Amino acid sequence: MWSTSGVPTPPEPRFGLFLSQANRAWPELLDEFTLAEELGFDHAWLVDHLVDTDGPPVHPCHEAWTLLAAIAARTARIRLGILVTSNTFRHPALLLKQAVTVDHVSGGRLILGLGAGWHEDEHRRFGIPLPPPAERVDRFAEAVELIEELMATGRATFHGRFYRLDDARLEPRPLQRPRIPLLIAAHRPRMIGIAARHADQWDTFPVLAGAATEGVVDDVAARVARFDTACRAAGRDPLLVRRSTWVGAGATSSTEAFSAFVERHRALGFTDFSVTRPDPQNWDVVRAIARDVLPGLRAAASQP
Repeated sequence: MWSTSGVPTPPEPRFGLFLSQANRAWPELLDEFTLAEELGFDHAWLVDHLVDTDGPPVHPCHEAWTLLAAIAARTARIRLGILVTSNTFRHPALLLKQAVTVDHVSGGRLILGLGAGWHEDEHRRFGIPLPPPAERVDRFAEAVELIEELMATGRATFHGRFYRLDDARLEPRPLQRPRIPLLIAAHRPRMIGIAARHADQWDTFPVLAGAATEGVVDDVAARVARFDTACRAAGRDPLLVRRSTWVGAGATSSTEAFSAFVERHRALGFTDFSVTRPDPQNWDVVRAIARDVLPGLRAAASQP
């Protein structure tokens, strides 16, 4: 995005709901995504987990990509995605075929969220190998390269260390041009470097026990500085890459708390904010944020 003076300006802010399908029935999920669209949120998200990672593993949890396709067919405007897809669950070429299908079903509203994978218990339960962290990052880097090449060319032969393609063809092509936007979740140095080189949107959030950021040493501000440096090293302007974070329960306790959270994180360059898993008693605050706060935040960001 460029200002009238020719100086690059940060992308406009966007606001979403991280709804999650864990312990949610299909009618309830559809109602929540429909409400997110009606309230004027810009995007809404599922998780890519096979069990409820925030509650007991006996809780039901629908598979993400089939569910996202169903939601895409029942919504009209809101952008959709999975925050984020685990690279360990699917071959990246198959994942891209699934993503292109959802892109078509949605009329070009998909954001392709990608991550290296992390939750050991669900991998064990479902018999899916979970390589050591260094190998997971190696696999992820190769998967991103494969996905980018196949989206760019529509046809690829790829011989990597972990993945191989032999004249694979991506037909139909994505509706979105030049490609489906890639969101990469990255919290540690090597992953942040990959995001800086390849992501249209970088996602990170504070250290949370039982989440992908557990054990991360750097705080969010330090990760932002690392991301900015890595973008410049890759020849990219960090201000032109979208960056997103989660808005937790504390920041949605009131409209004032939400506004303060956004103001602090906008100062760090964040463009996208996803309210995480609103509890039933918090929906009144979510509605008030959509009605009373978001229009002013959007208008303020559009001022020169």
